[in-house]
Amino acid sequence: MARKRVAVLISGRGSNLAALIEAAKDPAYPAEIVLVVSNEPQAEGLARARAAGIATAVVDHRAFGKDREAFERALQAELQAHNVELVCLAGFMRVLTPWFVRQWEGRMLNIHPSLLPDFKGLDTHARALAAGATRHGATVHFVVPELDSGPIVLQEAVPVLKGDTAATLAARVLAVEHRIYPQALKLLAEGRLRIAGGECLIDGKPAVRSVDGS
Repeated sequence: MARKRVAVLISGRGSNLAALIEAAKDPAYPAEIVLVVSNEPQAEGLARARAAGIATAVVDHRAFGKDREAFERALQAELQAHNVELVCLAGFMRVLTPWFVRQWEGRMLNIHPSLLPDFKGLDTHARALAAGATRHGATVHFVVPELDSGPIVLQEAVPVLKGDTAATLAARVLAVEHRIYPQALKLLAEGRLRIAGGECLIDGKPAVRSVDGS
């Protein structure tokens, strides 16, 4: 069975990209990273991709002013040129329009550093600490037009420890991100995920919402 052709969209260092690249080194892994695209020309993750022999492209959003759809059409052209079948967002700091999301409905994943639906958006670790949360974690979900709101594929929790700072909590969550993102992409590439009634099913059964990683 042919491996699914995957593009990873990044804006920064690409640590989750590195985890996906590592997983895809296994010939038995059902997905192949064929393209890494960044909206930031200086993103560190581009160098990671090149070092792994993966094609890269830059689509700088600034060149399109406030025309988000024109930016996304240029992005879509890159994806089509490389015959991409699945898309993973990995620290991609652009809010996508409904037009782009529709092109990849059911085929685009995102990783978010919280136990969604808690702490959508940015600064999740500081917000979790400020709220007195005892558990925090990471979520892989399908992308829908509403930010951080798509059907959840995988979640894993970590305990919030006494004395935690945003940085120490972020480091613990990042280890979870690097573990569950390759797992979720594997499930999608194997055709084992389906969306029904706004929920994600794995092998026809409701996805497990949270696995305690403590």
